[in-house]
Amino acid sequence: MALKVAFQMDPIGKVDIDADSTFRLALEAQARGHQLFYYPPDALSYRAGRLVARGWPIELRRRRDDHVSFGIETEIDLADWDVVWLRQDPPFDMHYITTTHLLEMLAGRTLVVNDPFWVRNAPEKLLVLQFPDLTPPTLIARELSAIRAFKAEHGDIILKPLYGNGGAGVFRLDPNDRNLAALHELFAGFTREPLIAQKFLPAVAKGDKRVILVDGAPVGAINRIPAVGETRSNLHVGGRAEPVELTQRDREICARIGPVLREKGQVFVGIDVIGDWLTEINVTSPTGIQELERFDGTNVAGRIWEAVEARRAAM
Repeated sequence: MALKVAFQMDPIGKVDIDADSTFRLALEAQARGHQLFYYPPDALSYRAGRLVARGWPIELRRRRDDHVSFGIETEIDLADWDVVWLRQDPPFDMHYITTTHLLEMLAGRTLVVNDPFWVRNAPEKLLVLQFPDLTPPTLIARELSAIRAFKAEHGDIILKPLYGNGGAGVFRLDPNDRNLAALHELFAGFTREPLIAQKFLPAVAKGDKRVILVDGAPVGAINRIPAVGETRSNLHVGGRAEPVELTQRDREICARIGPVLREKGQVFVGIDVIGDWLTEINVTSPTGIQELERFDGTNVAGRIWEAVEARRAAM
């Protein structure tokens, strides 16, 4: 059955068609006969009991610098659509959180993927706290004294914003580092949010594995290798993607968290695993589809759409 599908995402005209996961999801939807509509997050509005969005019908093609055609700009009532994809990138700020509150109003009428209630209440660096035996030693704190004590205990740590993404603002503080107070002062100058610290895992030199789960089940993984001289392995900051197989430990982690993700309506999730340790559960706008598809030939986007179509049919 053809579905009416709306994508809430950052500017589609600027995406990298060879890397962007949202583009791949939309292209697969089009191939399956679904009708596509695009709108930016700023174009979402609540008005007199209706949730509306101003945007454009779109057609896509894998042609660089000519990958999207826009129809006539129009306003739609999202309750009339079958599926809405919540796919704008973080930062996970109050603007992002407000969109989850608004999209939650569609419950029972329109399927929103991933479920906005749990995107809001279980973001990536917090959902992992439910699984302390799977994660490295972790601290969530704002007070400098608490972070100092954590660093004194573990020596070599990673410090980063709690709601950051893409490797931005990630610092390694080794036992000889003297910059903790200055970094704390820097963060405190522009945000009131806590910071997250984790014990540094030397295994990151061999890669930070991104495992993709569809409706709670792992479908494959890529390994992200840091650039020379870098601690961060994110592809946004120069990390290199390599093929990798799922290990027994990866499958154990997925078996623990998978039922939780499925129950919470998190259809497309990317988890980060360094060595034997789970570091993040990415639910807001995970990536990695195209890299995995190129490495092992699996139609990951097709698997995701099968799960979405099944959930929509069951509504």
